[in-house]
Amino acid sequence: MEPYHNYPVLEIHLDGIYHNSKAVVDMCREKNIQVTGVVKGTDSYENSYLQIAKQMLNAGCSSIGDSRINTIKRMREAGMNAPVLLIRIPMPCELEDVITYTDISLNSEIENIKTLNQIALQKNKNHKVILMMDLGDLREGYIKEEELIRDALFIEKELKNITLYGIGTNLGCFGSIKPDTTNLNRLVTIADKISSAIGRKLDIVSGGATSTLPLVLDGTIPEGINHLRVGEGIANARDLQDIWGLDLPMFCRDNYTIKAQVIEVKEKPSYPIGEIFVDAFGNTPDYIDKGQRKRALIALGKRDVGDIFNVLPKIKGATVEGGSSDHLILDVTDCEADIVLGDIIEFEACYGAMIHSTYSSSVTKIYV
Repeated sequence: MEPYHNYPVLEIHLDGIYHNSKAVVDMCREKNIQVTGVVKGTDSYENSYLQIAKQMLNAGCSSIGDSRINTIKRMREAGMNAPVLLIRIPMPCELEDVITYTDISLNSEIENIKTLNQIALQKNKNHKVILMMDLGDLREGYIKEEELIRDALFIEKELKNITLYGIGTNLGCFGSIKPDTTNLNRLVTIADKISSAIGRKLDIVSGGATSTLPLVLDGTIPEGINHLRVGEGIANARDLQDIWGLDLPMFCRDNYTIKAQVIEVKEKPSYPIGEIFVDAFGNTPDYIDKGQRKRALIALGKRDVGDIFNVLPKIKGATVEGGSSDHLILDVTDCEADIVLGDIIEFEACYGAMIHSTYSSSVTKIYV
């Protein structure tokens, strides 16, 4: 398959996606937790959602999650018939599509849910909702539990085409709040109050995303949490090891590999010459004077991967020094290999780079 004709290339290793999906599903199943496999970091072109989703479903994920209606629509049009969860609370302008293309949605606004009920009635459908509780991360969700419980009772009693499927929370995405036994036990307690009030047990108590997996791994996940929404922990499996410091040899960490070409190799000073002002993005970076260094200019930029430091060179001794919209600067002075013009350099893609590169029209996607 190599060499490719168009670089940069993002290689997506489907066997690694399946392997990580199964590892997550198996460890969660031991705690009676089902997993929604989140595919929002997947390229929406060429029906690639189906390829990634298929690996997750084959590995045992109970449903597929995505944050954008337009890409969920593409999935449905391409033949996806598995349950789909909308993991971003819906915009008022897309509620009809929510009923048409999804089975379940996360919600925190009762007016939206009332409208969903009206549309579902017109379409002779039933739609499931998970009400989100804000446990301190300060992104989406009810901040007052009495308001959540009030709306839960209203949905159960008054909205005939909406099923109160459960409650959930998000942690660690905006406010950097760590999931722990205290905040997740509070979620379970609220779920129990709602279950008692409506006379049946809620189907879902969704305890967050990849950042909740450490509690599954160490056995401290509160009993009653029975659902997680996992994307990065399957696709990249980097955060738990790099951020949480967990030893996870069972996970594949190179499912997304970026390959880019060297377009210049020269010895240059490591500190800019002249009056330092701002870069192309209006920032003033800090530079370290390391003397003369051998630098390789790579045809890969921020428009391809976002934060340039979200890609990690696989070649030993190379370090990313920075970049611009179209270029990455790699220090190759200490590389064992002799880097020359035209070489292809491989990088591991962290989560941010994975998201950007999968949606970049200038990055060629190859499924392995």
